[in-house]
Amino acid sequence: MRWLFPYPVLFAALLLFWLLLNDFTIGALIFGSIVAFIACQAMTALVPQKPKIRSYRLILVLVWRVALDILQSNIAVTKIILSRHDRGRRAGFVAIPLQLTDRMGLAILACIITATPGTAWVDYHAASGELLIHVLDLKDAQEWRDSIKQRYEELLLEIFA
Repeated sequence: MRWLFPYPVLFAALLLFWLLLNDFTIGALIFGSIVAFIACQAMTALVPQKPKIRSYRLILVLVWRVALDILQSNIAVTKIILSRHDRGRRAGFVAIPLQLTDRMGLAILACIITATPGTAWVDYHAASGELLIHVLDLKDAQEWRDSIKQRYEELLLEIFA
C-alpha cells in the first residue's frame, strides 16, 4: 500500500484543503482525490531527504521565537501602513552570509523570513552561502544580519547540524 500512497498525510491534507476550497460534493471528492494522488506521486520523484534532527527541544524554542517575531512584525507593519508620515522609511536589500547549509534548515529559514511581515527571501547563493532578503523598513542592515544569524541561524544549526 505504501507504493500506492507514499505520503498518506500529504494526500489527506491536500484532499481536505481541496474540499474546503471547493465544496463537499462527490465530484469535488473524486477530482480532489485525483489531484492529491498525482501530487503525492510527483513528490516521490523529488525524493526528499530525511532531516537529521539533533534537538527537538530547540524546535519548540524556535517556534516560540518565530511566533513572537511574527506578532511583533505584524504590529510594526500595521503601524507603517496606517501612519501617514514617511519619517524617512526606506525599503532595501540585505545580504547575509550564512553558515547553514542543511537543505531542510534553509527551507525552514526561508519560510520564517517570508512568513514574517515586512521581510522576504529573495535569493540564496549556495556557492558563497549568501542570503539576500528584502526588508520593508530598513534602518540598519547590520542589525538585520545579526538578528537573522543570532535568532534563527544559530538555532537551526543546532537543530539540523
